[in-house]
Amino acid sequence: MNIFGIGLPEMGVIMVVALLIFGPKKLPEIGRSLGKTIRSFQEASNEFQNEFKREAEQLKETVQTTAELENKHIEAGKHQQENIQG
Repeated sequence: MNIFGIGLPEMGVIMVVALLIFGPKKLPEIGRSLGKTIRSFQEASNEFQNEFKREAEQLKETVQTTAELENKHIEAGKHQQENIQG
């Protein structure tokens, strides 16, 4: 088991130290607060990733549309030159 790069033995040591510092009554409350904080961080991280993906997709669509319009403009210029020459 490896959470945040911390193995099971290290997690056990941290829990024992926390139990000694905060006592058995305060430990569940601290655990809940920590859990809520981690969940909130994960939600914010997921929201950021989703927003980034949406923006990247929108940018990709914009680039494709611009490339298509540029190609049409180039083709129209070629036809116009052909009409002038011939």
